[in-house]
Amino acid sequence: MKENKYDNPAFFEQYSKMTRSVEGLKGAGEWHEFQKMMPDFTGKRVLDLGCGFGWHCLYAVENGAESAVGVDISENMLAEARRKTDSAQITYIQAALEDIDFPAANFDVVISSLALHYIESFQAVCEKVNQVLAPGGVFVFSVEHPVFTAQGTQDWYYDEAGNKLHWPVDKYFTEGLRTANFLGEDVTKYHKTVTTYVNSLLESGFELVKLVEPEPDATMLASHPDMPDELRRPMMLLVSARKK
Repeated sequence: MKENKYDNPAFFEQYSKMTRSVEGLKGAGEWHEFQKMMPDFTGKRVLDLGCGFGWHCLYAVENGAESAVGVDISENMLAEARRKTDSAQITYIQAALEDIDFPAANFDVVISSLALHYIESFQAVCEKVNQVLAPGGVFVFSVEHPVFTAQGTQDWYYDEAGNKLHWPVDKYFTEGLRTANFLGEDVTKYHKTVTTYVNSLLESGFELVKLVEPEPDATMLASHPDMPDELRRPMMLLVSARKK
């Protein structure tokens, strides 16, 4: 399913107000760990799948990349990305991630930030990414953690006073379609287990370099009153892999 909520004006307006939308990478709660997993971009050709506002394309070029291509299904996302970009080294393409079609070995680095849990087949994505990467190329991505996506509603259980009791994990091994409410809209996602994420990479010709379940950094823990709850369960999974 190729869902595109971001071209819904009301949804996009709400998304544009999020901290990570306004402040960029420094406003993303996982960036302090995701940044550590980024490769040396010097002279590299970079592909960003689900590029959104283009923050990672900009980061890559600012850190020495030869070129960056951002792909996103949303016209609104790409319009904002182009507005923020004045580099001739960056190109943005409107397409669903499942439909990317680039020559073999066309890139040295592929990045994807919080987009691949919207894709039904992670195996198919891995195979395409492996094809477009040069030998030794790096695939770095983040997804919502399987503990976060398993039950589907992506919300806490509360007591009668509204206090957070626990985070529900149910039907963990039943992969597939989930519907969660995000920014007032029902959004389609696809739950996958950690096993599926890791083995799909290995079976597609990658070697695992690093896997991180990021905790909030100290600054965010101190400045956001709800942030300590993020230590009660993982929200994201960050992975770095290399093409053999």
